[in-house]
Amino acid sequence: MIYATGDTHGQFQRFQSQNFPEQAAMTKDDYMIICGDFGGVWDGSKGEEQNLDWLEHLPFTTLFVSGNHENFDRLAKYPVEHWNGGTIQRIRPHVIHLMRGQVFDLQGHTFFTMGGASSHDIEDGILSPYAPDFKEQYLALRNMGARFRVNHQSWWKQELPCPAEYEEAMRNLERVHFNVDYIITHCAPSSIEDTMSRGTFAHDHLTDFLEEIRTQTQFHYWLFGHYHDNKIIDNRFVLLWEQMVQVV
Repeated sequence: MIYATGDTHGQFQRFQSQNFPEQAAMTKDDYMIICGDFGGVWDGSKGEEQNLDWLEHLPFTTLFVSGNHENFDRLAKYPVEHWNGGTIQRIRPHVIHLMRGQVFDLQGHTFFTMGGASSHDIEDGILSPYAPDFKEQYLALRNMGARFRVNHQSWWKQELPCPAEYEEAMRNLERVHFNVDYIITHCAPSSIEDTMSRGTFAHDHLTDFLEEIRTQTQFHYWLFGHYHDNKIIDNRFVLLWEQMVQVV
């Protein structure tokens, strides 16, 4: 079995047995895919380590793509290895980051993964914690109720793919002749964003790249998170938040 869900932000209560009783029939060869904003690698605290150990002891294997709310400095410290056709980072033996631009073979089905998204709560700026007036800026913005983040503390430029990751994605899709069973991302292609927002969501390089993938690639379903809702769009695009759906 393969299930998928949306953003967890380091909170994994949905995987408790009373909330997800289907896991009683699952094994480590079955998967739960989190469509970005995993948030389980954030501050290295004792509580975080306990949460990761708890995920490791669940009967299934947890897979995730990156979102925009990840601590990319900490995530980068995990070694990269090859697994089921693509590159991964093992956070725990059965808690696995599916890296960007990869095509994986899971239970005989192909999955293309492309994590990342633009943060939309930063319109009032990104603060540098090393600026001499950081504390003053921080308090002033907080008192104003501003929407901002702090570089390398609550925001990372790696939230969006780098050129090498885009190139890797195209190489891997070309290798499978732009034909996969499922696509897993955090944000949506530009046209799907337009459908959801009636044209009010801003496009960026990643959503435009995903739009290119949408037009070139044959696939059954595209699953994504990021927008904190649960709905099906244009029959094949599945937006997930708290909901857990069976994919295979």
